[in-house]
Amino acid sequence: MTIPSTSRSPAAGADRPDAPAPLGGDPAHWWHTTEDGRVECELCPRHCRLREGQRGFCFVRVRHDDRLVLDTYGRSSGFCLDPVEKKPLAHFHPGTSVLSFGTAGCNLACKFCQNWEISTSRQWDTLAAEASPRTIAETARDLAATSVAFTYNDPVIFAEYAIDTAWACRQAGVQPIAVTAGYISEEARPAFFAPMAAANIDLKGFTEQFYRRVTGARLETVLDTLRYVVHETDVWTEITTLVIPGFNDSDEELTRLSQWVAGELGPDVPLHFSAFHPDNRMRDVARTPVSTLRRARELARAAGLHHVYVGNVHDTDGDTTWCPGCGTALIVRDWYQILSYRLGPDGRCPDCGTPIPGRWEESPGDFGRQRIPVRI
Repeated sequence: MTIPSTSRSPAAGADRPDAPAPLGGDPAHWWHTTEDGRVECELCPRHCRLREGQRGFCFVRVRHDDRLVLDTYGRSSGFCLDPVEKKPLAHFHPGTSVLSFGTAGCNLACKFCQNWEISTSRQWDTLAAEASPRTIAETARDLAATSVAFTYNDPVIFAEYAIDTAWACRQAGVQPIAVTAGYISEEARPAFFAPMAAANIDLKGFTEQFYRRVTGARLETVLDTLRYVVHETDVWTEITTLVIPGFNDSDEELTRLSQWVAGELGPDVPLHFSAFHPDNRMRDVARTPVSTLRRARELARAAGLHHVYVGNVHDTDGDTTWCPGCGTALIVRDWYQILSYRLGPDGRCPDCGTPIPGRWEESPGDFGRQRIPVRI
């Protein structure tokens, strides 16, 4: 059956008035039975139609006893404390820690996937850790993590688990973060993003040909998701583009992508250009040169974007948050370590008063470059 986001009742004790009751357990949402007796998933644009026992493209949503089931609910490939800048988020509580986890499977087929052991996993022993949404939220709070991130594989495919965990985080005073490719249906977007405090959404390229050939998805759906999240929610949003030599690194494509972000979403949405390294089914493609990322950053700034970063390489200028008004360095980073911080909680440049959009504190966190595995 189709479960609209407005059909669930508020949960007692939620810290937002629209917090729903938990979706809970294995039964999936966003599906209906077709006239020919198949079950059609409505979570993502693939609309997989399944007969008994068949799995969707993502592999984790399966028809069982004439209903759709999410069989990774409550199961994870592991937990780790990371710096929030690794997600990457540069304007969201800098320097703080985030409890990160994923499950298995994916609804894209990116040839360059750098978490392919998880996203393409068909072995349930990958999911060695079990934890309820409440347990995850309380663990993050007890570890003094500011946030919980749904990452490693795409949380869209475990939406019910991610949504329940996000609301549990809200109740525990923890900020939920979605790290996603944004390949989600119009019907499911409202419920998925409603509890999220922040999102980093991949914009993997800027041609339909690239999306079809390299990711097995469609560009326009991702653009629609970006428009929705930026303009119709209060989710803090940043964008990442993995720059792949010979595939999406031309001046023309990088300029058009940057112009679209500036024109459609606004000049203050941060854009991250990250370096590709050979992996999965693209091991014969060269690593992205630092010079390519720097060129991409300059093209994006010339297109009108105020906050452009580079990632997966060592580049202090490309990691630094600069004031678009007077050009002063406001947050200087070395990899994920904050070296200096000149913003107050109002997010204004102390020299010229220019507001810097984001989620700021009086002082940054000091989690640094650590990566700490966590057992739950």
